[in-house]
Amino acid sequence: MSHFVRASKYRHVYVESPKAEACWTGIPVATTQGEQSYIKGNTKYMAVAVQGGGGPFAVLPYNKPGRFVRGGPLVSGHTASVLDFDFNPFHEQLVASCSEDCTVKVWGIPEDGFTETETEALIDLQGHGRKVTLLRFHPTANNVLASVSADMTVKLWDIEAGMNINTLSAHEQLIQDIVWDFYGNTYATSCKDKSLRIIDARSPQVAQSVAMAHEGARSSKITYLGTKEKLVSVGFTKQSQRQFKVWDPRNLSKEIKKMEIDQAAGVILPFYDDESSLLYLAGKGDGNIRYYECVDENPWCFAISEFRSTTAAKGMAMIPKRGLNVMKCETARLLKLTSNSIEPLSFVVPRKSDAFQDDLFPPCFSGQASHTAEEWVKGSEKAPMKMDMRPRNLGVSLDPVAAAAAAAKKKKAFAPLKSSKDMQKDLDAAMARVALLEKVIKDAGLRVP
Repeated sequence: MSHFVRASKYRHVYVESPKAEACWTGIPVATTQGEQSYIKGNTKYMAVAVQGGGGPFAVLPYNKPGRFVRGGPLVSGHTASVLDFDFNPFHEQLVASCSEDCTVKVWGIPEDGFTETETEALIDLQGHGRKVTLLRFHPTANNVLASVSADMTVKLWDIEAGMNINTLSAHEQLIQDIVWDFYGNTYATSCKDKSLRIIDARSPQVAQSVAMAHEGARSSKITYLGTKEKLVSVGFTKQSQRQFKVWDPRNLSKEIKKMEIDQAAGVILPFYDDESSLLYLAGKGDGNIRYYECVDENPWCFAISEFRSTTAAKGMAMIPKRGLNVMKCETARLLKLTSNSIEPLSFVVPRKSDAFQDDLFPPCFSGQASHTAEEWVKGSEKAPMKMDMRPRNLGVSLDPVAAAAAAAKKKKAFAPLKSSKDMQKDLDAAMARVALLEKVIKDAGLRVP
């Protein structure tokens, strides 16, 4: 009996498990629990919270895998446990962190990584009344950061100016997730009250909402489907079965697609790759990663395959597309955090040719801002800037990771505004210098003008 097989470039994508020498081991991962994904990465570094006083976290370069060095350099400027962090998508050397101490801090990473423990942040953002649980940088506007707190508010910050842009106070229970849309005009939140909200980011006001996105009591996570302008939520049924739903943000009265997954208890973290239209679902507490291909019409998504592992994941992160090795047909890379290690999982499409595969690698996000924070606040609407993924356009190397690292060295992070204390110190030094010069002029018998 014949049956129809849907054509897809990604039907045979598989996970290339890393060798032991390509992993990071012996990491004293922090035991603090929360809604965060526990690990984040950009094209050069990954960040993970570790055990220790003051809530330290480690920023590890990809080119130095191996056993974690106890007593090595950390970022340790908070006074309580760090809950989440996020890399600035437009500056490879900037990372923000948030903590139970109610603050958000922005850190500058030296060009060659940390060689000693860093305790002085570039920017210290204060304003939340309770612990800060989640951070998300804006996808198109430079230096705009969203922070979520247990005080049930979402604050937007201009980190370069060190100021709060606006505050949303529309939630009455804990916020479980936050995600920006493709252009950064709105953001969506999931909440412990089981509601899904879409927020006009500049107002800030709730533009759309659904009161019961998922009936289960466990945490719900969300992600936008890039240029498809759809929203995916992952949660639980009343019977504690895991499921995901696809929504049209313009009308949240009913989901346009619902798929049951399994009966496991772990919260699922969703990741979407806009260039390949693949949705990856990775469960906390289990070793499985399911992936689906999303389309623009009914039935909206198709199951592709599943990666299984007996090693449970504590957290997961996806690195930017421009950080992949395109010459090996690597279409995605997820960083899997376990109880004491990090495994880079490469998703590869098998191809016989060694040439660059145009169909697998359309232009991707370039790591350049489309507008400034001030322009965005005033209403500027621009799509993310993109770049060609052909190796000759990535720099001096056929390896995009090395090329991205070289490009990052040329890009300078912003200089933070000085505090009033530092400005007064500079003024006192200048006045002392003026007094000294006046004395020299008088001693020389000249008239001070």
